[in-house]
Amino acid sequence: MFYFMMISIMIFLITIIVMILATLLSKKSIIDREKASPFECGFDPMNYSRLPFSLRFFLIAIIFLIFDVEITLILPMIITIKSSNILNWMITSFFFFLILLIGLYHEWNQGALEWNQ
Repeated sequence: MFYFMMISIMIFLITIIVMILATLLSKKSIIDREKASPFECGFDPMNYSRLPFSLRFFLIAIIFLIFDVEITLILPMIITIKSSNILNWMITSFFFFLILLIGLYHEWNQGALEWNQ
């Protein structure tokens, strides 16, 4: 137990040291207006390059990624049905799908799936 606690503390300290070093070394020292502006072959930019991003599109993309990952978790469940206890498999599958359906209902209720707004 003592050995495990010492290893955990050492890992935590090493992680903190690496994070602090990365923060200190990644700071930009010189902020130049020319370096911060977009480069278009030496000419002045035709229009503003920092156009606002559609938050609606971003939310739909995040929801797609979440449900896409869930599908990759469902596929091994189908394969393991033969090698596992059927009651445990059904309970696990039921709760997994229940959590997915609750998340889908919440997103639908919040209006995140409505594209026309």
